[in-house]
Amino acid sequence: MTGHPVSRCVGTALAFVLSAGLGAGLTGCSGDDNPSATVSKVASAARSAVSEATAAAGRQLDEIKGGIDAKGAVELGTPATDSGGRAAVEVTVHNSAGSAKSFAVQVDFTDTSGNTLDAAVVTVSDVAAGKSGTGTARSNRKLSGEVKAEVARAVRY
Repeated sequence: MTGHPVSRCVGTALAFVLSAGLGAGLTGCSGDDNPSATVSKVASAARSAVSEATAAAGRQLDEIKGGIDAKGAVELGTPATDSGGRAAVEVTVHNSAGSAKSFAVQVDFTDTSGNTLDAAVVTVSDVAAGKSGTGTARSNRKLSGEVKAEVARAVRY
């Protein structure tokens, strides 16, 4: 990344924040006139990235017409880290309808304090009546530390 040294530092620190949480990762940012301002910028950028991911996931579900709330028909496995460093969790949906249905599930990846780190949508298509189907939700970026997953929204259509 080129540009102002603070911009390079903010970008590097943002990557650190998103993967490991806000902490001592700001060392090595040379040329900072105000480290406190840099920390504030990094925290703001991290909040913005999470907000954007959550909003994008919400828009995906909002685009589904004629769907019904299916949050109670969803179970999540235990999150794990895939080979690319992203959090992944198995999503199981149960179709209690009388015909085949598809499901869109928004999974929020959180830290141990419940702070949202990322959000993703997984679609499980054409689940037969009375049957279950599975899919895998993956975070959009590398996450580190203990990551939990929760169903934020689910739509059956």
